[in-house]
Amino acid sequence: MAIGERIHFIRTLRGMTQKYLGMMVGFSEKTADVRMAQYETGARTPKAELTADLARVLDVSPRALDVPDIDSYDGLMHTLFALEDLYGLKVGEIDGELCLRLDKSRGTTYLQMFDMLHAWQEEAAKLERGEISREEYDRWRYHYPEFDTGIKRAKVPSQALSDALIEELKKE
Repeated sequence: MAIGERIHFIRTLRGMTQKYLGMMVGFSEKTADVRMAQYETGARTPKAELTADLARVLDVSPRALDVPDIDSYDGLMHTLFALEDLYGLKVGEIDGELCLRLDKSRGTTYLQMFDMLHAWQEEAAKLERGEISREEYDRWRYHYPEFDTGIKRAKVPSQALSDALIEELKKE
């Protein structure tokens, strides 16, 4: 689904008109609906700043709007191939059913992907058990990773800062 389709999908989900969304991101009342129609149909592609503004108004992460090209089965397959190359995603079979799995030999990539997919599985299971509503599940998905409480993220100091700290410790 292209970015325009994502904007349309989430705008509709939120019950907004093109005119309202366009005005909320700063277009004039006169041109707001036309401009939004251009983005939704793919005639124009929003720049990063506009994508961020649209995401803010739609109450989603910008990453929820800017998704890979999976408009066709071929595009989907190439997206899956790219995930295999970049993250070690593998196709396999368990009990006669096709499945996607992670390649454990990928080390930290495997661990990070495992954590992310496990968090997704947990939220999907909560939805299935009726512990959360579809709206809560979608909110989690559309705000990932901001609403993911299961993943522990740490900021790593830059190499320059790390080197400077080591030099200071050597002086003592």
